[in-house]
Amino acid sequence: MELGIYTFGDLSANARGPQAAQQRLKEIVAAAKLADEAGLHVFGVGEHHRSDYAVSAHTVVLGAIAAVTRNIRLTSAVTILSSADPVRVFEDFATLDLLSSGRAELMAGRGAFIESFPLFGFALDDYEALYNEKLELLLKLRQNERITWDGKFRPSLDGVEVSPRPASPHFPIWIGAGGTPQSAVRAGRAGLPLNLANIGGEPARFQPFVDLYRQTGLAAGHAPGDLKVAISGHLHVQKESQRARDEFFPHYTHYMRHNLPQRDRGWEISRRDYEQLASPRGSLFVGSPQEIADKILYEHELFGHQRFLAQIDIGGLPYAKVAQVIELLASDVLPLVKRALEGQGNSAPGNASRNH
Repeated sequence: MELGIYTFGDLSANARGPQAAQQRLKEIVAAAKLADEAGLHVFGVGEHHRSDYAVSAHTVVLGAIAAVTRNIRLTSAVTILSSADPVRVFEDFATLDLLSSGRAELMAGRGAFIESFPLFGFALDDYEALYNEKLELLLKLRQNERITWDGKFRPSLDGVEVSPRPASPHFPIWIGAGGTPQSAVRAGRAGLPLNLANIGGEPARFQPFVDLYRQTGLAAGHAPGDLKVAISGHLHVQKESQRARDEFFPHYTHYMRHNLPQRDRGWEISRRDYEQLASPRGSLFVGSPQEIADKILYEHELFGHQRFLAQIDIGGLPYAKVAQVIELLASDVLPLVKRALEGQGNSAPGNASRNH
């Protein structure tokens, strides 16, 4: 299983403005460099267009990361495809792929945050139609160097060349989803790998969602090995479980109170609810290395996923702590997960795909 981290570059309520954003961006690049050196597999950067986040131009940040890393895969987390131009998105990520010697990936999503829609001149009434049309165009751009295409939301293309091309014609495009059946069906029919973000619900309730994705993909004629699944969520690890829980609680609650989408802003979580989320069957990954590994393995029993991505730097968590978490993930958690899956014969990425 691949183990990686991702960031949105959130800014705490008491640290906003250009200087705070500059420092945050430097820390993101430093975290990616450390994750690469430590041996983690993936680093993701998300896109937001608000004053409480430092990253709006996520491809620029990923390009800076490509310059200081060697092996780690670089992905968006996510690219808000609905409010973007697929041609520009494809060119940006093809360029990133070339700069990183074939390490780039694109995770396309509709966006839980909606600020980019009015910013770039799109109507929320077209939320679904925008995403469906633009995903279709993005996939055709990956398949063809020259493209003829006609749609509703951008000018037509008539035999135009789109360049540069990525290092590999099989440049990875993932679907980022929050658990709706429509997302599972869309990704399955297209045979695209699927990232499920779970930051609140009990993991077991998402098993039918993953099953539907694989069933749809197989029915559409895609090979089981193509139907890859990633799970992402919030994480904090320390050598001692209680220290991890006590240390992360104020940062987690700060993030939930100040950095959620506008409709969810001000959400309060009690310590009791927090502990429930961090319990062995909850969605929050907080505890000792063994507890983190056990929860990853529990979810692997549910989903048979090939990748786990952790968001670790939320709510103003100091960079020194972020670095410590990265090192513990690589030195302690990853070996535990690897040994357990090797013992089950499931260490190879394709082996965990289950035919439900």
